[in-house]
Formats: sequence, structure tokens, C-alpha cells
Amino acid sequence: MMKIIPFKVNDTIEMKKPHPCGAREFRILRVGSEMRVVCLGCGRDMSIDRIKLEKATKRVITSDGGNAQNS
Repeated sequence: MMKIIPFKVNDTIEMKKPHPCGAREFRILRVGSEMRVVCLGCGRDMSIDRIKLEKATKRVITSDGGNAQNS
């Protein structure tokens, strides 16, 4: 069974695969069943289902810069 990752608004997350611009870090703008994130490399704003985002997330970096969780 998969563990639910506790995302919060303004958290920075590192993805397993890079965005087409090359960046792996995204900032969370909205939480819920559909998440809204922005790429920190190119500024692209996108919505993604929470389940897809949880599977694609490598780790969550809290807004204060510390490591919240390692996957």
C-alpha cells in the first residue's frame, strides 16, 4: 500500500525525472486531489493529479529549506 505524502502550499519538491527545461524542482501552489505546481527552472505553471505527483516525487523539501522526507 502506498503512503500518502503530506504536501503543503509553498513546499518545494524534487521530481524523479527532470522537466523538459532540465529542472527537477517544483513549488506547490495548490493542494487537493488535483495539485497545482510551478517549475522553478522555467516558471511553467501546471496542474497534475495528486496520485501522479506522488509517484513522480523523489523527495519533499520544506519551505524552510530542510529535508522533510526521503522517498
